[in-house]
Amino acid sequence: MKTEITFKIGGQQGEGIDSTGEVLAVTLMQQGYQIASYKHFASRIKGGHTYYHIRASCDKVYYWGDTTDILVALDQESYEHNISAMSAGGYVLMATNQEEKVAEADGCTVLYVNFTRLAEELGNKIIRNMVALGAAAYLMGLHYELFKPLVEKKFLRKGQALVDLNISALKAGYEHVQQLGLSPFQLAPVQSQDQALLSGNEAFAFGAIAAGCRFLSAYPITPASEIMEYMKSHLPKVGGVAVQAEDELAGILMAIGAGYAGVRALTSTSGPGFSLKTEAIGLAGISETPVVIVNSQRGGPGTGLPTKYEQGDLNTMLYAGHGDIPRIVLAPSTVEECLTMASLAFNLAERYQCPVIVALDLVLSLNKQTCPDFRAEHFEPIDRGKLLSEAELEALGEFHFKRYRLTEDGISPRAIPGQRGGVHPANSNEHSETGHITELPEMRQAMMNKRLGKLTQFKMRGYEFIGGEERSVQTLFVGFGSTRGVLTEVVKDLQDQGEDAGLAHIKVLYPFQAEGLSELARQAEKIVVVENNWSGQLAGLLAKELQIGHKIHKICKADGDPFTKADIMQHYHQLVKEVV
Repeated sequence: MKTEITFKIGGQQGEGIDSTGEVLAVTLMQQGYQIASYKHFASRIKGGHTYYHIRASCDKVYYWGDTTDILVALDQESYEHNISAMSAGGYVLMATNQEEKVAEADGCTVLYVNFTRLAEELGNKIIRNMVALGAAAYLMGLHYELFKPLVEKKFLRKGQALVDLNISALKAGYEHVQQLGLSPFQLAPVQSQDQALLSGNEAFAFGAIAAGCRFLSAYPITPASEIMEYMKSHLPKVGGVAVQAEDELAGILMAIGAGYAGVRALTSTSGPGFSLKTEAIGLAGISETPVVIVNSQRGGPGTGLPTKYEQGDLNTMLYAGHGDIPRIVLAPSTVEECLTMASLAFNLAERYQCPVIVALDLVLSLNKQTCPDFRAEHFEPIDRGKLLSEAELEALGEFHFKRYRLTEDGISPRAIPGQRGGVHPANSNEHSETGHITELPEMRQAMMNKRLGKLTQFKMRGYEFIGGEERSVQTLFVGFGSTRGVLTEVVKDLQDQGEDAGLAHIKVLYPFQAEGLSELARQAEKIVVVENNWSGQLAGLLAKELQIGHKIHKICKADGDPFTKADIMQHYHQLVKEVV
């Protein structure tokens, strides 16, 4: 029996590739399997090669895998693009309008099936994807009846006839391949459990609402738009508001205004939009207004690769803006962390009264993983920082409330509009403790010291060590964001080969948290930084913060596709040869 199986369906955009993959992924998740998925698609509405890749495992996985056990190729292009990734002994279901046959090719069994004819015999050729899914289900060792609850949930609102049609399509595909007498794979059984299948965008949006976010303003942009769409659907249910702004600058300015008014506020974007928001990030910094900004990275610069993957915005998130601006930059590495890190982001924004930037990327944002059944204890309790009540303001008794009071920790008391005793000016000019504009050198220096100094007290664990109990290792891999899944498996494979390797995956990018990591880096013989950008931006950050540039070896990729395990292993072994 297999402890995991991989499946891929490929075709042209607009042919229902995503919905077919989704039905299989959710059904497997409902049976108790752990899922990691990946969608490849072009920046167009219809046409162009696309595929949906699923890995179902008895164990927790964050990476969809290098190989495919079962490929459904709805056209010749899908076959040619994906045949090289087939596992030995795998099955290809090849759509054809010619003779149906079974052949051995490229190390696997190829079944040429006329899915369109089977669908037309049922009355509608549009359901050929479900016929193909039924055929794949047989080869996976899954009975087509397992799909019935999900199909009913998905289509019943459109009528029982449509439900019956889709079930009939699954059955037709299943029985068509069954009669060929091929031996299907057998997945090891697992116990069903309460879990959800979520993308990073969905997870972060849900986590934001659970954390008390009640306002979102954003402009549509791939791959962040799903956050806005989710919030538009669900924020009103809890008394919140989601606004589709007229442009990126309006998106962040509205969120800053909401934060000034005392509402937990969010704006979401991708690289081009983040560039447009840069000026307003300075406003949030100098006015010490809490706001959370999600940046889902994609291929740049310019319009770049709107539907492809990259981690090229790191330097922008760390340094964008004129002048010195207080900010915090967080980097979740799994869908589950997208959910839990949302509450942390809003707490930090209010605790330190500054913008908090959450670095997602296209792989995290759009692809789905299984997550456990979350309860309240998985989230940080809401911390609103030094937000004063009216009683506390009255006790101060100030005619001019010192909104920017100079304090030992650099964090000032905060009031919101309408509170008695809390009236103060707010603008983007340098100001005194009461908020009035000033250009006095001594006050300017004091305010700069306050704003930038408050983050010197920021302390939290900035990375996760993966590869067993934390210890010094000869080869230390370092990454951030969605590379965590593939790097975890690279480290495990190297350990299985007898190499002393571990992974430090960065979760806090700014203020950089060197504690623990500096010791790991000092003791490692070589540090291998893996990131999806051309210049090695994370490697540059580590060299600057830890003074270890002489030890760093970069593995970089900027072609729009994420790393495979084979990619990293090939570069690593070449690196080892060069070092020796």
